[in-house]
Amino acid sequence: MSKPDLNLLVALETLLAEGSVAKAASRLGLSPSAMSHTLARLREATGDKLLVRAGRGLVPTPRAQELARNVGRFVRDGEAMLRPAGDFDLSKLDRVFTLRTRDGFVESFGPALIARIAREAPRVRLHFIAKSDKESAPLRDGAIDLETGVVDAATSPELRARRLFRDRWIGTVRRGHPLARGKVTADRYAKSGHILVARRLREDGPVDIAARTKGLTRDIAIVVGNFAAALALTRDTDLVASVPDRHTQALRGDLHVFALPFPTKPIDVSLIWHPRLDADPAHRWLRDCVFAAVKEPPSPS
Repeated sequence: MSKPDLNLLVALETLLAEGSVAKAASRLGLSPSAMSHTLARLREATGDKLLVRAGRGLVPTPRAQELARNVGRFVRDGEAMLRPAGDFDLSKLDRVFTLRTRDGFVESFGPALIARIAREAPRVRLHFIAKSDKESAPLRDGAIDLETGVVDAATSPELRARRLFRDRWIGTVRRGHPLARGKVTADRYAKSGHILVARRLREDGPVDIAARTKGLTRDIAIVVGNFAAALALTRDTDLVASVPDRHTQALRGDLHVFALPFPTKPIDVSLIWHPRLDADPAHRWLRDCVFAAVKEPPSPS
């Protein structure tokens, strides 16, 4: 079987974006007949009509709609690989980057990141989305550009990762809570009511695993899906929330913080991306921006 002509990807993207042979021809500097011939070649290569007549215009087939979700990304990736490094101009960079993070990251590190990007590349926009799982498909498919998280056995081995910072687990309670006074012993901590942050109802967290090594079992009163909800509940209850220190520094407000009365495994928070973006100068710059934002000291409260 002959290899496909990758030059057709540019024509495919343009045809699907314009929905018109004449408009696509004009945009690519071709004659309408040449564009019609290219469409015929695309139909042969994909085994699909791609664009079909509907009244006076053309409409995409389901297969064309599926291709439209990815072809633009492939064209941009190809252009990035073939663009000389000297052509990269931050002041002219016009791009949307999507970052997937756990709650607390944007609040704690977003201001420094946004300030740097505004200074260096004012036409760049950031789109932050919540990280609800460790599925690697969004990185692989280009739906997201970067994500933060802990690299473990569930992380796809194809992904690139670099540690951002090392965090630790701490306890938080409302001001005036009994644990806000005196030494927090393992017994006092374990006997308090606790909030568990977990994606699944019956999931043991790292704090519970560490507590069991000391013969302790936490009294879990509430299970929530994120740190922000756990910290919000501690403000108006007598429950304890154990959360990552640096990751949630902007979420804790006036809550009382204490060291856990037993050792826990450190949390290595990493920046994760797909290797196809390694050489993209804009993506490299964005990664540097995230690292710089994390290293900046937090603003005084």
